[in-house]
Parts: sequence; C-alpha cells; structure tokens
Amino acid sequence: MPSTDLDRVFAALADPTRRTIVERLARGPAVVGTVAQGLAVGPTAVSRHLRVLEDAGIITREVHHRHHVLRLRGDGLERPQQWIGDLREFWSQNIDRLVETVEGLPDTGDDVG
Repeated sequence: MPSTDLDRVFAALADPTRRTIVERLARGPAVVGTVAQGLAVGPTAVSRHLRVLEDAGIITREVHHRHHVLRLRGDGLERPQQWIGDLREFWSQNIDRLVETVEGLPDTGDDVG
C-alpha cells in the first residue's frame, strides 16, 4: 500500500463519526439506515462519510434493490496494522537496548529519589 493510501486510511479514521461507522460494521454487515441511526449528522453527511471510508478501502458497499449493504473490508486495515506493528517492534527493540545499557552501567552507589 503506497503511503498515499495509508494517509487516506488514517485521514478516514481521524473523524469520530467515521470511527463509529467502522465500529458498527465490525459487528457485521448492515444497511446504510442502520449504520446511520443515532449519528449526529444528516443523510448527506453520512453519504460523504461512507464515500471517504470506501475511497480509503475500509468498507465496501453492495446494492441489493434499494438497500445498500455495507461491510468492512477484510484487508482494509491490514496495511495500517502492519505499519503500526513495525513501529511497535522498532520501539520495543530500542527500549530493550536502553534497558540493557542502563543495566550494564556501573553502580555508583548514589541513590536517586
């Protein structure tokens, strides 16, 4: 996933309304009306939010007659998770090295605190 796609995913998830939609779809597929229920935005704004999530590759939409069924994409959040995991690994290794360095310092006998 190019960084522009990663940027799109993080930008899409930056909005609390879109995160709520994603959380609702994490429970399973739903029609637009069900997903929009109780959101503090109108139908036009919901449509825009859904378009942002679709463009970011987070959700898909299937049209069955008049019903638009929304689903989370199985791979929609895979690359951001990998990116975060890589950073977690980097920091974990650095913290481990710091601990080894600190533990390897000679004890001066000075108590701090």
